[in-house]
Amino acid sequence: MSPTIHLFNPVVDFCRDCGALLPALSDKDVICCVVCKNTVGVDQFQETEVTYTVKFNKLEKPKKNLDETEGPVLERNCPKCPNDKMSFATLQLRSADEGQTVFFTCTKCGFKETENS
Repeated sequence: MSPTIHLFNPVVDFCRDCGALLPALSDKDVICCVVCKNTVGVDQFQETEVTYTVKFNKLEKPKKNLDETEGPVLERNCPKCPNDKMSFATLQLRSADEGQTVFFTCTKCGFKETENS
């Protein structure tokens, strides 16, 4: 016995009387709305085909301009390059009775490091 193929028609997937979502197609001759009990013949679903295309946007990493700092700049040697200036930002990541976390970013190469104060 071959499987029955049911096609989905977006025009009749909601009840015309109450707007409720109709149940999935079955092997019966009619589909009955579970809310208002309106019936729809399955023949309305025959020979219906829905096609669609999914287009994804191209993923591009934003280009970062290293001339733009991520906060105030201080004199701090970068461990990756000979630059002696790094920008910094602070956040309270741990509990309130502990020190804050400082995030440093090299203004030349973009190297990042953290320090718990």
